[in-house]
Formats: sequence, C-alpha cells, structure tokens
Amino acid sequence: MNIEIVKKELCQKIGSKVRVTVYGLRNKIERYEGLLYKIYPNIFTILYDNEEKSFAYRDVITKDINVKFL
Repeated sequence: MNIEIVKKELCQKIGSKVRVTVYGLRNKIERYEGLLYKIYPNIFTILYDNEEKSFAYRDVITKDINVKFL
C-alpha cells in the first residue's frame, strides 16, 4: 500500500460518511465520525461537528489511524 492508492480510494469517496479511529500514545483511542470533506496532496480532512479535522495519508499506511466508510 502506498500514498497514491490511499489518496485514490479516498478521492472516490468524497462526501461519504466515515469513522476515523486514531490510535495515540498510552493506548489512547479517539474516534471521529463525519463526512470526508477535502483531499490535499499530503492530508485529507473530515467535517466533524462543523469543524475540519485533518489526517495524514502516511498515518493510514502505518496504521496509526483507521478509516472506515459507513
């Protein structure tokens, strides 16, 4: 898996509802549900509670975050 594959998959789903799970330090897990909003060269954003949250494609590849389409 590389960044181009992740970006292409997300590009096809803009406007879809997603759940992003972030695996942080000390077993801290955060979850965000919102709409896949924008795609940029190095990051993508979701619209969560009327604000944009940004995530990096590399975090998807390294499994620091998980993106699930709802």
